[in-house]
Amino acid sequence: MRNVGMLDLQAESDLFRSDIRSAIERVLDHQRFIGGPEVEQLEGTMADVCGRKFAIAVSSGTDALLAAMMTMGIGRGDEVITTPFTFFATAGCIHRTGAKPVFVDIEPDTFNIDPSKLTAAMTERTRLIIPVHLFGQCADMERIGEVAGRQPGLSVLTDAAQAIGASRKGQPACSLGFATTLSFYPTKNLGGFGEGGMVLTDDDEFAQRCRMCRNHGETSRYHHEFVGGNFRLDTMKSAILLAKLVKLQEFNAARRRNAARYGELLADLPVQPPVIRPENESVYHQYSILCDDRDGLMAHLRECGVGCGIYYPVPLHLQECFKDLGYKAGDFPASEEAARRILALPIQPMLSDEDLQHVAGCIREYYTSK
Repeated sequence: MRNVGMLDLQAESDLFRSDIRSAIERVLDHQRFIGGPEVEQLEGTMADVCGRKFAIAVSSGTDALLAAMMTMGIGRGDEVITTPFTFFATAGCIHRTGAKPVFVDIEPDTFNIDPSKLTAAMTERTRLIIPVHLFGQCADMERIGEVAGRQPGLSVLTDAAQAIGASRKGQPACSLGFATTLSFYPTKNLGGFGEGGMVLTDDDEFAQRCRMCRNHGETSRYHHEFVGGNFRLDTMKSAILLAKLVKLQEFNAARRRNAARYGELLADLPVQPPVIRPENESVYHQYSILCDDRDGLMAHLRECGVGCGIYYPVPLHLQECFKDLGYKAGDFPASEEAARRILALPIQPMLSDEDLQHVAGCIREYYTSK
C-alpha cells in the first residue's frame, strides 16, 4: 500500500543535514546559547524577507502573539476581535492578557475573517483586531484596515503563523498591519527544530519595547521597566532556521504546484477545493477541501494510507474554556459549517505526482463507490 503522509520531516531534514550540522558546530564553538549572533542574523534576514523594518525573535508563535499584545498594553477591560475558526493560541493569548476575545465569523470560501461583520462587533472597548491568514492565504487587509481606521486607538495585529512567504497584491503577508506574528513550529512552512516565533513591525518604539518584553521587561541588566516574560528564541534554533530559510521559496513553490495539480485531479469530484482570491498568492500551509460525509472520507483515506486531518473540528466560540463569553451554537454559521465539512489533504513539498494521483484516486474511489 502506498503511504502519503501529511508531513515528511525526515526527507526535508535530509536536504539540510550538512548545513544544519555546520550551523550547530558554529554555535558549539562560540557557546553563546542565548542571544548569540545567529539570533540577530535571523532577525535581520527575516525582516528583509518579510518586508519589515524590525523582526524580534521569540520562543514560539504563541509567545509572539502574547508578547505583541503585552507590548501594546492590551489588558483587562479591553476587547480584541478575532476569528473563531483558527488555532487556539490566537484567542487563548487574548484571554491571557486579561482582555475579552470577541469573535467575528469567517468568509465561507476563504475561511478568513469576514470584514463586513467587523463593525457590528466593535464597541468603545475594542483595542485590537487580529486577522489570521489561515492556511497560507491573506485576509482582506484593506477592508480590515479601513474598518480599524474609523476608531481612534484601534490597531491591527496580524497572525501570519501559517503564511510566511504568502502575498497580497504583491505585498508580503508579513508586511501587512501594524505588527505581524509568525510561528516556526516544526510543521510550519519554515519549521524549526522545536518551538520558535517572531514579531515583525515597522514601528521603532514598539520594536524596542517588544525586545524588552521578551526579556522580562529589562532595560539593562537586572533593571526592569515593566513585567514582561521569558520569550527569547535561543541561538541554536536560530542557527537551524537560518540554514533552512534558503529553501523556503522553493518549498512554497512546490506547495503551489501541488495545489494546482490537485485542482486538476479533483475538478470533477464532489469536493470544494480551496478558493484563493486573485489578489492573493497562497503558500498552502494546508490544502483544505470542503466535502460531504467528511468523516467517512477521512476514514477511507486513512485506510488507503493517505494522511489527512481536520483543522479545526471545534470553533473557538464553542470551546468549553470560553463558555463564559456567552456564545452558542449557530452564532457563527460559516465557521460551524467549515468545522463540519473541512478536511486537509497532504500538500507538503516532498510529494511526488504519483502521491497526488494516489490521494485523488482514493477520493474518487470513495465517492464513486457510494
